[in-house]
Amino acid sequence: MGNSKSGALSKEILEELQLNTKFTEEELSSWYQSFLKECPSGRITRQEFQTIYSKFFPEADPKAYAQHVFRSFDANSDGTLDFKEYVIALHMTSAGKTNQKLEWAFSLYDVDGNGTISKNEVLEIVTAIFKMISPEDTKHLPEDENTPEKRAEKIWGFFGKKDDDKLTEKEFIEGTLANKEILRLIQFEPQKVKEKLKEKKL
Repeated sequence: MGNSKSGALSKEILEELQLNTKFTEEELSSWYQSFLKECPSGRITRQEFQTIYSKFFPEADPKAYAQHVFRSFDANSDGTLDFKEYVIALHMTSAGKTNQKLEWAFSLYDVDGNGTISKNEVLEIVTAIFKMISPEDTKHLPEDENTPEKRAEKIWGFFGKKDDDKLTEKEFIEGTLANKEILRLIQFEPQKVKEKLKEKKL
């Protein structure tokens, strides 16, 4: 049953990931084996990431959201993620510290990577999030946030910005920390991601 040389996760990466995430050695090793099965090259492309992400949400259409998540973690913009980047992506979207999550959320919403967020960028991400909410769940959303447009309007209103204003990272993080409603509105129920991770449906 022992690990083959190519199939073992290096001690350094394992230790670093255990330090930076809440995942156990067993979880990480098991995901690494799954990762190698899906991506024998040890790197995951945008397309492969979308496919794996789709397994988390079989009843929804997470393609658009997965693309944005991938973009926000492809730090060197080479079009691939290695296992470390992939695990950190999973950690940040499901179990990271609030500040880390908000830094990540800012990069997610900063679609063009120019260091600020526009109202249109908020709408683009919120639209992607809505594709992951089942029609049944959408019915139960409050009247003023049951469409992407309404939700984006509500978020932008909380930040007190005019339509053509821009939002800096500092404003985004401080505003969200000061208002739990914004935090709720900008994310796609991370609890669902956590549950899927626990089931190890990678």
